[in-house]
Amino acid sequence: MKEKFLSPLLSITNGMKIIYMDNFMEKNKNKEKKIEKENTKNIENKNEKIKKIKNKKLIKKLKKKLKKKKEKIKDIQLRTQAEIENINRRNNQNIEKIHKFALEKFINELLPVVDNLERTLKANKKNNKKLQPIMKGIKLTLKSLFDVMSKFGVKNISERNVLFNPKIHQAIIMEKSDEIETNKIIKIMQPGYILNGRLLRPAMVIVSK
Repeated sequence: MKEKFLSPLLSITNGMKIIYMDNFMEKNKNKEKKIEKENTKNIENKNEKIKKIKNKKLIKKLKKKLKKKKEKIKDIQLRTQAEIENINRRNNQNIEKIHKFALEKFINELLPVVDNLERTLKANKKNNKKLQPIMKGIKLTLKSLFDVMSKFGVKNISERNVLFNPKIHQAIIMEKSDEIETNKIIKIMQPGYILNGRLLRPAMVIVSK
């Protein structure tokens, strides 16, 4: 009788145990899944953070490289610009020199003609009346020549009573003079000429001593 009474109780107890165990296992399983999910999420977050850190470092590195590249390009551009400016300046200087001194050969060929005209005027010391019209014409011709030469940058070196300058004067002889100080020009034997600052011919002079 007792066994008959206990048998259903045992069955119920065992059933409850099974249900409890199932619930416990289910809860544990859910808990494990939750923990696993959280761990996975944490790992993903960590990986994401690591990835972000790596990306930041990479971006920083790339920015640094880009900055250096930009600086290098800027330096090349500045150097190139400076070189272009130097080339343009040299070209302009060369063109200016060509313009200034293109007439040098022509003026050098013209100087003997000027010298001959000046000698002709000096030779007529007696002021021969018959030759006066010719002398007048020569003077006008010389004046026209000097005006044209001056227009193109030619200057005459024929000043007396100035200090001897070896850069523009060539001393023929030295003479004593009571009127002019030592080392000054007494007389111009042949005028010198300068073209735009460049000496074409030194003046032949007599210098006081």
